[in-house]
Amino acid sequence: MSVRSGSGESNYEYVIARVRSRRSRLFDEDDYRKLIRMGPSEIARFMEESEYEEEMNALGSRHSGVDLIENALHRNLANHFDDLLRFADGALYDYIARYLRQFDAWNVKTVLRGLYSEADRESIEVDLIRAGEFSDERIDRLLGAGSIEEVVTLLDDTLFGEPLANAYEEYEAESLLVPLENAVDRAFYEALTDGLPNEPNRATQLYVDFLESEIDFRNVRNALRLSRSGAEMDPAEYFISGGRLFDEDEISQLVTNTDELVAQLRESPYSDDLDAALSELDTAESLRGFERALDAALLEYSRTLSSRYPLSVCPVFAFVLAKMREVENVRAIARGKEAGLDPDTIEDELVML
Repeated sequence: MSVRSGSGESNYEYVIARVRSRRSRLFDEDDYRKLIRMGPSEIARFMEESEYEEEMNALGSRHSGVDLIENALHRNLANHFDDLLRFADGALYDYIARYLRQFDAWNVKTVLRGLYSEADRESIEVDLIRAGEFSDERIDRLLGAGSIEEVVTLLDDTLFGEPLANAYEEYEAESLLVPLENAVDRAFYEALTDGLPNEPNRATQLYVDFLESEIDFRNVRNALRLSRSGAEMDPAEYFISGGRLFDEDEISQLVTNTDELVAQLRESPYSDDLDAALSELDTAESLRGFERALDAALLEYSRTLSSRYPLSVCPVFAFVLAKMREVENVRAIARGKEAGLDPDTIEDELVML
């Protein structure tokens, strides 16, 4: 991603028009159900006849099967988000550039997880998404790191450097990645609102409103993961500030009382969109079902904000989330088919709206 400073006036009308056009080309439920019935080679042919044609053709000589599908998905994603930055001017450009740093966070966590699980470089690299601010050179250095400590050192000049360095001692003590992963997430979210005006205008306030909702969803997910992990960690230490629903003390108390957590979420501004997720939490035997429902709820809430505020940053962020979900869904289908999973099992892993 090439990075510049936003200049001039924000051009919301132009960017939103381009986003609407691209959103109309996203796969729908019918497409996913077709893909679930296909093998990897048929999925590849389907993608060659879709908007992924350019990436499939460009990468076809170097990759095949599921590797081709995954690399084409990630390149297409990066191309779309590079285009968003090309289209945008002014503050809108800055909002989008900040938000797309989540792929730097994704890539850092992917490298950390790969080293932690002793995966080979190729297995780690296929999961990277080169759509953030990190240069290819920096990503290649991270891929070449021989240890988690080396990754932390390589990032010391980035927004993740100090938080990771502070969390490394706890990682060594617990032998769990949670402290490092949370440090990455907190650094990303804190940077999203750093330096914004104390008295924001309407456009900036909508940017903040969208981010507050995403932080709330992240805090709920993290708290429940900690509560079900059995690890002796204080949820307050992994709390991400900037949301509207909880403070550090509340989240610590709610983690030990799921019924109270559900009750508070049902009374929140997200209650309508979270209804299915909360019902899933009531009955789910594992956290995975709730997390899928939570992803669906965030997508639905982002779509609600987009329709409520059509000339704002909200439709752009909603498209980013929807495009990321498309990539995750197609990857889940391709990997599921490669592993020989039955269609019902694969469909259960998808988030569709």
